[in-house]
Amino acid sequence: MSPSVRYTLPGNRTDGHILIHSIKNLILVIQKQMKRLLTNLTFQVLVAIILGVIVGAYFPGFAPAAKQISDTFIRMITMLIAPIIFCTIVLGIAGMHDMKKVGRVGGKALLYFEIVTTFALIIGITVANLLKPGATFMNHPVVAANAAQLADYQKAAADMKWGDFFTHIVPSNIFAAFTNGDILQILFFAILFGYGLSKLAKDGTGFVSGIDKLSKVLFNIMKVVMKLAPIGAFAGMAFTIGKYGISTLQPMLHLLGAVYLTMILFIFVVLNIICRLYKFSLWKYLVYIKEEILLLLGTSSSESALPSMIEKMEKYGCSKSVVGLVIPTGYSFNLDGTTIYMSMAVIFLAQVFRIDLSIAQELTIIGILMLTSKGAAAVTGGGFIILTSTLTAIHIIPIEGMAILFGVDRFMSEARAITNLIGNGIATIVIAKSEGEFSPPTP
Repeated sequence: MSPSVRYTLPGNRTDGHILIHSIKNLILVIQKQMKRLLTNLTFQVLVAIILGVIVGAYFPGFAPAAKQISDTFIRMITMLIAPIIFCTIVLGIAGMHDMKKVGRVGGKALLYFEIVTTFALIIGITVANLLKPGATFMNHPVVAANAAQLADYQKAAADMKWGDFFTHIVPSNIFAAFTNGDILQILFFAILFGYGLSKLAKDGTGFVSGIDKLSKVLFNIMKVVMKLAPIGAFAGMAFTIGKYGISTLQPMLHLLGAVYLTMILFIFVVLNIICRLYKFSLWKYLVYIKEEILLLLGTSSSESALPSMIEKMEKYGCSKSVVGLVIPTGYSFNLDGTTIYMSMAVIFLAQVFRIDLSIAQELTIIGILMLTSKGAAAVTGGGFIILTSTLTAIHIIPIEGMAILFGVDRFMSEARAITNLIGNGIATIVIAKSEGEFSPPTP
């Protein structure tokens, strides 16, 4: 018996060791996965947004401090935008060595922007007419609460002269353009600078190399700033919920639902068709830029994701030259989400005031918005001022109706920003593929 016992006990001990070893390995795997999850930027931003909603709902007094934190984070991003756009465009044009190609890429981009934003306007007006979000609207308390701020927007809209829009693109002082962060003026100067640098040929190689190194330094700084994205997203959401409160959304749920539904339809129908035509997956693209989407969900600022989008589009396979031209230009001329919102807002206000718009009037509105929406990124206060000026131009809907939108505008800005971001990335891929400047990244 004893030999048998001596034989089985070591076997039992071996089984026990295997079990313990397996448990230790499982614990190590779980720890490794948890560490990977906790250090993942997407997860951090998502948790931050949820915490922001909770803090905003239960501690509304934190809203002013949250706004300061959110504004500080966005300022850290915006301080990098002007130099990054300048370096990216200059390197893109200097790398083409062919001004005809620069003109061709720019022309394709502008044509694409106009066609797609026209579809955005049409789908926005169509859905607003079908769902009629303003038909059941009752008085909203935000009208009286925001009367003073609305007056400032009305004054800003009245002061805008659209004939001066193209004149404004040309900066009188290049340093002022960088100081003010005026994307259109920086874009204009960078194109001329890139053209001048390309004419130096080999003599400009050292200068191009210097700008390339500067660009890399700026992107390294951007990576550090992006580590703070969860804090910015948390603060932005806490401010929004804390100041306006979820309860203020109840009378506006029809409009909010209609706007978000339209954005979803635009992305998964219109943009998905474009993706299929150019043979790439919308879903894979959305997964690829998930961090940027979540960042915008928290901060509501399109600019917060601009630097990282430039870098990601290059890694995705688009050439530096195409990215350098299309992404910055798209931020001024390809505002799909903004145009959808403005078209729906006009129809919504017409329904609120029981104004029956004819087909001719709606076509007129589309025509005006096709022009005015292009200035949204160049104006402080963006879409809200542009929408106010559009209502002033058409003389059909009472301007006082803007106060109805003011309180919930922040809640719709996330949808606008995310749609703009997705649309600009797709535009970059489309232009790059059409130019043969797209090389899919190796898996």
